[in-house]
Amino acid sequence: MGRLLALDIGEKRIGVAVCDESGTLARPLTTLTRASKREDFERIAWLVAEQNVERVIAGYPRSLSGEEGPQAQRVCRYVEALSAALSVPVELWDERYTTVEATERLREVLPKRKLRDRGRLDAAAAAIILQDYLDAHT
Repeated sequence: MGRLLALDIGEKRIGVAVCDESGTLARPLTTLTRASKREDFERIAWLVAEQNVERVIAGYPRSLSGEEGPQAQRVCRYVEALSAALSVPVELWDERYTTVEATERLREVLPKRKLRDRGRLDAAAAAIILQDYLDAHT
């Protein structure tokens, strides 16, 4: 499968995760603070090159009922532009419940005050998106 990078694209931040070379295990990598699309895409392209990534997986924030709401539409437009700016394919992947799951997992291992770190939560959500993708494709 090769190395994959996952993005949890929010209004203010982008959580980033990467998997190991075997495509087995995802881990949080970093969180990017959103700037302009051009700046975001440059930083993502740099991570793709640095991590030797073959594909980018972007979280697709559908509603709980599975419908595409305003946030999903914004992410689709963003991913379409990102795809044109990168040299690797970009794929959308359902991200329902990932933030809730990330919060629950972090609650188990972090002191309460560190749970307020939204960047840590965004990167953890990206790792869950990527792990779900990896599990579905093995």
